[in-house]
Amino acid sequence: MAFKQNLLKARHHFVFIGGLVTALVIAFTIETREYTQVLGNLSFTTEEPIPLRESRILTEEEYEWAKTAWRYFDNNVQPNTGLVNSVDGYPSTTMWDTASYLMGLIGAEKLNIVSQAEFDLKMEKVLHTLARLPLIEGKLPNKAYNTKTLEMVDYANNPVAEGIGWSAIDIGRILVPLNILIWQYPDYNKQVNDILNHWHVSTLIDKGYLYGSRPAKTGGLELVQEGRIGYEEYASKALSLMGLDVFNAMKYIDYLEMVNIDGVDIPTDRRDPAKYHAHNYVVSESYILDSLEFGADSISEIFAYRVYKAQENRFERLGILTAVSEDNVDVAPYFVYNTVFSDGKEWNAISDSGEDASHLKTLSTKASFGWYALYDTEYTEQLIGGVKDLYSVQKGWYSGRYESDGSLNKAITANTNGIILESLAYVQNGTLLRVGAR
Repeated sequence: MAFKQNLLKARHHFVFIGGLVTALVIAFTIETREYTQVLGNLSFTTEEPIPLRESRILTEEEYEWAKTAWRYFDNNVQPNTGLVNSVDGYPSTTMWDTASYLMGLIGAEKLNIVSQAEFDLKMEKVLHTLARLPLIEGKLPNKAYNTKTLEMVDYANNPVAEGIGWSAIDIGRILVPLNILIWQYPDYNKQVNDILNHWHVSTLIDKGYLYGSRPAKTGGLELVQEGRIGYEEYASKALSLMGLDVFNAMKYIDYLEMVNIDGVDIPTDRRDPAKYHAHNYVVSESYILDSLEFGADSISEIFAYRVYKAQENRFERLGILTAVSEDNVDVAPYFVYNTVFSDGKEWNAISDSGEDASHLKTLSTKASFGWYALYDTEYTEQLIGGVKDLYSVQKGWYSGRYESDGSLNKAITANTNGIILESLAYVQNGTLLRVGAR
């Protein structure tokens, strides 16, 4: 009985000691857990140094490649609006493709492909138009516009008075050249401010995540979370430069899953496409653009190299030159995501509706140029050798070459030619969005 009474009297001490032990266990766990288990604090390494290319003056041949890319924009700019067709001769554009035009124009100016007078004329025209676009609910740019009339249209270029919604990823991308103008071409600050005062950019952000909009079955528009690993972080960076809260969209860790493809652990997004109605494409483009334009960050630099390395390893395994990305194709369905991984499958090729497009696997011209600009390796030399003849002297660069029979993918687009121009501008000048640099 005396023992039980003593235990009761000492219960407060037991509680204190229990709490102390719990605190010590928690502290020990925090001190010893792996970096990759810390929320928002990732650490990755590569097994070899990343062979980044040193900046240098373009060779004569590379300069001719840049002039060929600029030819596309010379042919496809609309004189009354200053916008450029997304596809050769097709009078429609998206904000993503308009961003490719602006990056191509900036790249052409940096490489002296266009004169200062031509740069100013074209830039003033397109900025003037962007500041006066009809907007979805008066807030944000529609997903597509007629480049001649500025009407809001669907992807088939049919007028839709109320629009078909906005893309947060596309708008994030066009903010990249606008940020370059602010920091490196201050004479255009007023025109950029006019655009940003016209657009309600903060509308596409909620609690640090990106939201696009689309027509709802019940009428009107509905908001949908937009972006998957790679594209989501890339598009968020330009928004963050504007002081907007995109903390959650910029984090890799929430939905990150590493999947081994051809001997390399590559980053994928573990959100189920069937549940979230959004495909989780792992392609070259988002990582190439992040590296060319922002100089990458400590995580995306590693991820980019791993995505590249998996493609090099596929070439070593199969003998097929591999540089995959999203691309227009010259046959139905006219747009294909050639991926390292998507929807649970490696080297998957699908349409934007998720239908199999394996017969349209392509060596991508723009991805080949992008990897060539970033990395100085034997494989990037082979890539550029595989695409350097894929152009029309009169029209610019073709999108690529089909794996199945080696025939040309004759689609010619603003995105391919814009990324080629910015890739070559990177070779000569380094990272494109550098604060205070020209």
